[in-house]
Amino acid sequence: MLKLSLLIASAAAFQPRATPKVQPQTVRQFGMLDGLFKKSEADVTETVYFDISIGGGAPQRVELGLYGSTTPKTCENFKQLCTGSKGFGYKGSPFHRPTTVSDSVNDACAARSAISSRRRRGAGIIPGFMCQGGDFTNENGTGGKSIYGEKFADENFDLVHGGFGTLSMANAGPNTNGSQFFICLDDTPWLNGKHVVFGKVVSGAETIRAMAAVGSQSGATSQPVRIVDSGSC
Repeated sequence: MLKLSLLIASAAAFQPRATPKVQPQTVRQFGMLDGLFKKSEADVTETVYFDISIGGGAPQRVELGLYGSTTPKTCENFKQLCTGSKGFGYKGSPFHRPTTVSDSVNDACAARSAISSRRRRGAGIIPGFMCQGGDFTNENGTGGKSIYGEKFADENFDLVHGGFGTLSMANAGPNTNGSQFFICLDDTPWLNGKHVVFGKVVSGAETIRAMAAVGSQSGATSQPVRIVDSGSC
């Protein structure tokens, strides 16, 4: 009888259970697998630009295609910040290294550069990883805001980080999107399901590479990198 009871209990442990409702936090745990099942790009619906100065030199243009059909709210926020139509935006702001960023970015940086995940304020260009900007209020990664208010929710994680030129939202955790963004310099699959991909570099890849050349593993740059102008193409 005891053996029979144990067998029944063991069998019960392997019975299918009701599938729980999948929450965004649950999806985040499987971000590394998203690249096997999801696309990294979508149709470009609009194009915006940054004129970027490196070391005070002549501005060089980078054009960014936005995936408005996939992430309309995120794209509208980015576009309006490029044009400055709300009275504030990216024009004049630097590429910075945030004082605090989401755990996923911190963990990735620590793994890649073998240094503490606590970062000092400074520029945010890490060769082989990303160029981060968008803090036009404090210029150090602690500020910025969206056109919808301080923060807005993650729109979706329908697209994955596909490699060089991917445009994605920086955040400080779930549903904390503001104005900060980053441009990937390489494959970053560990960011899937954690950061909203909403566009890509369509022109000016050489400028992005020039930016990467003045970066460092700490995120600080040997020369200032600034968006001197921005707008809609």
